[in-house]
Amino acid sequence: MNINRILRGQPSLGEIPPKKEIFIKTIRIAWPSILESFLVSLVGFIDTIMVSTLGTVAIAAVGLTTQPKFIGLAIFLSLNVAVSALVARRKGQDDRENANRVLVQSIMIVLVLTVIVSIACVIFADPILRMAGSAEDTHDDAVAYFRIIMGGLFFNVMSLVINAAQRGAGNTKIALKTNLVSNGVNIIFNYLLIGGNLGFPRLGVRGAAIATVIGTVFAFGMSLYSVLRHKDSFLCLLIYPRLHFDRATMSAILNIGSSTLAEQIFLRIGFLTYAIIVANLGTTAFAAHQVGMNIMSLSFSLGDGLSVAAVALVGQSLGANRPDLAKIYGGVCQRIGLFFACVMSVIFVTLGRYIFRLFSSEVEILDYGQMIMDLLTVVVFFQITQVIFSGCLRGAGDTRYTAFVSLISVAFIRPFCGWLFCYPLALGLFGAWLGLAFDQVMRFILTWIRFRRGKWTNIKI
Repeated sequence: MNINRILRGQPSLGEIPPKKEIFIKTIRIAWPSILESFLVSLVGFIDTIMVSTLGTVAIAAVGLTTQPKFIGLAIFLSLNVAVSALVARRKGQDDRENANRVLVQSIMIVLVLTVIVSIACVIFADPILRMAGSAEDTHDDAVAYFRIIMGGLFFNVMSLVINAAQRGAGNTKIALKTNLVSNGVNIIFNYLLIGGNLGFPRLGVRGAAIATVIGTVFAFGMSLYSVLRHKDSFLCLLIYPRLHFDRATMSAILNIGSSTLAEQIFLRIGFLTYAIIVANLGTTAFAAHQVGMNIMSLSFSLGDGLSVAAVALVGQSLGANRPDLAKIYGGVCQRIGLFFACVMSVIFVTLGRYIFRLFSSEVEILDYGQMIMDLLTVVVFFQITQVIFSGCLRGAGDTRYTAFVSLISVAFIRPFCGWLFCYPLALGLFGAWLGLAFDQVMRFILTWIRFRRGKWTNIKI
């Protein structure tokens, strides 16, 4: 790790800690987020394996709900980015009162929005899933799964917003603990409810949805307890009990959150359009695609965990008026991400077909799987790197640019290239995944350029 190379010849603004100390601090904040994100993806991976016992149709049905679910979550995910960035900045400024004010205001926003989003998704589940490309053999299961998941949305989003604040403060272990428990509960109830084991009813796809909601109930309880138990904690609701809207804090949250919401909307529109393109290839191709996306989420989770750490480290450094340290921590996260990309690439190229066998033994799906894993061997390097660059920019509050990247790359390049290669050029599922690869490369280029220019270090929030 060459500090001068990361700073590109710019003078430091104070004492630079030893390389070992920088690396240890990065790992200390990053490893719980990396492990948490990886375990969440791993549980989704296991979830799909358990659902796959019901057949290819069940895999496709659950997969169809993914993008509509994330569209419903878009406003909450954008809020979480704003909360993490603001709390991290206040942490760097040692401003405990305003950090807690951010948390309280965000909880109030979530309470109002959850009622609206949850009711709308439950009522309009049928047309939403038809628009997402459901076929006659997948539609009923997809609607039932979607209604249960979105009906229990409150517990999920409340846990997410509290954990986002904790990450901004550097308390990444709390989110890890809540997700460990939540995921463990999810797997247990999957076993009990999907196949009807130990005297429980056999609910199939509905059982998988109920298990997920039960897991989020446990996560919510633990997250809430984390901000109530100690009055001397940096984040504690007991020291800021006033439930009223604060104009200055709301303005700061909305300033960052609005750009991130635009980014989430662009992302979800692009992902949904892309999913519809693949769904039109048929149930078998879409099932193979869904398995591939689950596997890809494992590598994404590593970059996402480092991205969470980058938000906290960059935000805290800029809050302490040390843009030089913000660049250094961003560079360290990138180097760790490159190591993970190498590991995942080796796993994909050597064990890809065997991983697909966990989901299905159908020859057609396994052939699709080999193709997908070969592409992922290369794509993983661009994927992990661009996710970390985006985290650095979000931590600085440069959310308008990340929204622009999502608009260009995900909302246009991925679906257009996916459609072009898939249908006019008749490459089928291979063409759809080529479109995904083009998207990852473009996001890498755009975020890399922005990070190197360094203007993000001058943003005030």
